[in-house]
Amino acid sequence: MKFNDLLLKFLIWRVKHINTKNFVLITSGVIGLIAGLAAVVLKEGVHIIQKALTRDFQQDLANYLYLSYPLIGIILTVLLTKYILKEKLGHGITDILYTISKKSSIVKRTKTFSRMLTSALTVGFGGSVGLEAPIVVTGSAIGSNIGRLVHLSYKQRTLLIGCGSAGAISAIFNSPIAGVIFSIEVILSEITISSFIPLLIASVVGTLVSLTLLGDDVLFSFTLTEGFTAADTPFYLFLGVFTGLVSLYFTRVVGKVEGLIKNVKGDLNRALVGGVSLGFLIFILPPLYGEGYETITFLLEGNATNLLNNSLFFSEINSVFFIALFVIAILLVKPVATALTIGSGGSGGIFAPSLFIGGITGYLFAYLINILEIAEPLSTSNFTLVGMSGVMSGVLHAPLTAIFLIAEITSGYTLFVPLMIVSAISYSTISYFEKYSLYTKPLIEKGDLIYHDKDRQVLSLIDLKKIVETDLLTINPNATLGALVDLVRFSKRNIFPVVNEEQQLVGIVTLDDIREIMFDPESRKNIIVNTLMHSPPTHVSSKESMQSVMIKFENTGAWNLPVIDDGKYIGFVSKSRIFNAYRKKLIRQQIE
Repeated sequence: MKFNDLLLKFLIWRVKHINTKNFVLITSGVIGLIAGLAAVVLKEGVHIIQKALTRDFQQDLANYLYLSYPLIGIILTVLLTKYILKEKLGHGITDILYTISKKSSIVKRTKTFSRMLTSALTVGFGGSVGLEAPIVVTGSAIGSNIGRLVHLSYKQRTLLIGCGSAGAISAIFNSPIAGVIFSIEVILSEITISSFIPLLIASVVGTLVSLTLLGDDVLFSFTLTEGFTAADTPFYLFLGVFTGLVSLYFTRVVGKVEGLIKNVKGDLNRALVGGVSLGFLIFILPPLYGEGYETITFLLEGNATNLLNNSLFFSEINSVFFIALFVIAILLVKPVATALTIGSGGSGGIFAPSLFIGGITGYLFAYLINILEIAEPLSTSNFTLVGMSGVMSGVLHAPLTAIFLIAEITSGYTLFVPLMIVSAISYSTISYFEKYSLYTKPLIEKGDLIYHDKDRQVLSLIDLKKIVETDLLTINPNATLGALVDLVRFSKRNIFPVVNEEQQLVGIVTLDDIREIMFDPESRKNIIVNTLMHSPPTHVSSKESMQSVMIKFENTGAWNLPVIDDGKYIGFVSKSRIFNAYRKKLIRQQIE
């Protein structure tokens, strides 16, 4: 029996025996299970590659293979992406948000595995990015495609995308609460209590899969040994501002460097330039290799001297001030390395780099205060953890995710107060300069993503090309009034576009323009259309966003505007037809 026949029988049985609400709950658990398995496979696959490539490295010697590994990884990723998968990479979470906003939450089936393969190559060979965004894309693709397979609606598919991302994040960090909050803060724009439960189920199942297969072998974990001291509060306030500014630096540098590397023409040329540049940076600063969680572990354990392992500067291992300079260099260069990796064609995300930069920032802050003896010694491990929360909150614009992720990683809420302080201040600081995150900024600027505005959200779902009216009869500018009157007899509209031989709109004539002369025989013979026509108040393009179109209607007071693409007349769009499409979309959303 064919698969489609089996699926049809299952769907019929499901409709008879399981209501949609309960079916979504069951499906969310399945998605959490598959997303959790995907996270485990990716995590272990990357670690196996990295260990195989670096197991013979001697910590007291510089390793020149650092110069070649990132280049190999990026070139392999580009070749795989271009010639086999035939996809474009970039920021994966941005693509998911675009898919939810503009593609009815339908994620390509190949993304259920493509990002796992490409990110394993990129990060395994030292690309300075994280695995979280690729696994979120994988989990989201799993949720979307299962939703399509069982014929769920757009709203339900979107929820399952959120379930996939929650299951993936919870599995990769063993942090179920952070997984749920990440989906709510970053992926889903609207959430209700009824949709909250599937996210919980998927996230818990994802964590259980990870715990069952890997135990406590997560990307990194740490048990707190020092508690929060209220006397340290002023320093956490300053750290909040500092991490906010570092978040701004990270955001701006990543955007700038990505723009520069993308100016290089040709995918392989771009991969070559980016890979060579990245390899050089990693050779000088080995902690930039891969995700960087090993570096964070060193800092949390108080072994900052290990940062100099495998580097040209191993001989400076006992110099307190050189270690500080080395950490500052890592802080400044990490955003460049991340942007080179992504911009040159590598696969990965900014989730891990934001945690890495945050840990470096928090450690550096406490380290400098301690060596300068400004106050009583600060806990470098606590400030490292809280710094991670601060920069992640600023870069991702997800303060709650940052707070609960660090709280769960440390297996307690001892640092909950400083986590809240630093995350809130960091988010407020960067929001003053950058209103949107790296994920959402390009989409919002193009009008492809709209938050917290129901009218604009519904308008953005309307495809202008589908409501263009092409039944208006056109007239040549050199035609007589008589020819126009003949059109009036057959037309059901009172607007007549005046179009020349090149299909260019040169004006319009309305029924009101000719009403007083249309029955005069002399006028019908002698008056030419181009003496009667007038210019429309403005025109629109079928490629414009609906928000832009509505602004033009508002500014002109018109009810009908011509649609012109590349200088050619296409048709007219009417405000009444837009309102009708809007009403239908709104009713459909309410039903769903």
